[in-house]
Amino acid sequence: MSGLFITIEGAEGVGKSTNMAFITSLLDSLGIDHITTREPGGTPLAERVRTLLLDKDEQVMDPLTELLLMFAARRQHVEELIRPALAKGQWVICDRFTDSTYAYQGGGRGLDMQAIETLEQLSLGDFRPDLILVLDLETAAGMSRARARAELDRFEREDEAFFNRVRQVFLDRAGQGAPYQLIDAGQPLIDVQAQIRQVIVRLVEHRSVAP
Repeated sequence: MSGLFITIEGAEGVGKSTNMAFITSLLDSLGIDHITTREPGGTPLAERVRTLLLDKDEQVMDPLTELLLMFAARRQHVEELIRPALAKGQWVICDRFTDSTYAYQGGGRGLDMQAIETLEQLSLGDFRPDLILVLDLETAAGMSRARARAELDRFEREDEAFFNRVRQVFLDRAGQGAPYQLIDAGQPLIDVQAQIRQVIVRLVEHRSVAP
């Protein structure tokens, strides 16, 4: 049986890293073989692209160049790491995937959504996550968290209007229903993780009874 592909999405400061660690611990407790990865990145080539994309000194990168680099890294990531892991029956938990491209390059940068969809189809075909957890938080609160934790990367240096557009795209996509699950990241962490646990356990139970 092939594994499941779960992505964690959201704007800056929503708690993706903290909740990735929680999901990893939960899957360990359930005896589910899994790997974690991230975007952009996940493979040696894609990590080099990540360095370019996040470099705070790369201030003049053209938005379309940024978009193409994202999909180049993603294609390599999927073919080299994600698909093989799923084929072995492992679950793959990924910090960001294509929804972030719609949110950041589409919403934030204002690139054409149809162009993003075309690149998604060209590079991924019908490959999509089985579950997409969208962590949502008020923009100002997320930016405050991001600024408090470390030096800001190229994306984190954008203004509040940029991140308002990013957040709205995430909310719009989460409103489409399955495979999306919207999580209120403004709750106390214990409540956020209780909601995530419920979603994951339900997925495991459904998987165990599937024909």
